[in-house]
Amino acid sequence: MDSEKHAQGPCPIGRALSLVGDAWSMMILRDAGYGRTRFDQFRTGLGIAPNILTRRLAALTDAGLLERRRYSERPPRDEYVITARGRDFLPILLAIGAWGRQHCGDGPLSRTVDASTGAPIEAVVVDRATGRPISEIAVKVLVPTAG
Repeated sequence: MDSEKHAQGPCPIGRALSLVGDAWSMMILRDAGYGRTRFDQFRTGLGIAPNILTRRLAALTDAGLLERRRYSERPPRDEYVITARGRDFLPILLAIGAWGRQHCGDGPLSRTVDASTGAPIEAVVVDRATGRPISEIAVKVLVPTAG
């Protein structure tokens, strides 16, 4: 796959996937959305190798999805806080989770709940204008023309 081509191309899906299109990046964003901020929290919770985590955190920070903040000068330690841009990706992750719950649901699965009420969150992607589920709409893509 030509990542650079997709990162600069007219397709917003290709552009988005160039930033968050690997499983580790999405899992880091998931955990950041759930409140994890520290390198060791991500490493332990995900079971990810430190070198891979370092690269993904740098890429997510460069993309503006996470913000690196110093929380200790001695020794120097940083945390990674989800940004507004990163929070805007959380509904996408919840939609992926809903799809996974429906189509990959063998065995016990975690649930996402409203932190204040404990009520389960059932993610559904809808068209903002009509409220219709996207899965029920026949779609086509309009590619911009040069000129």
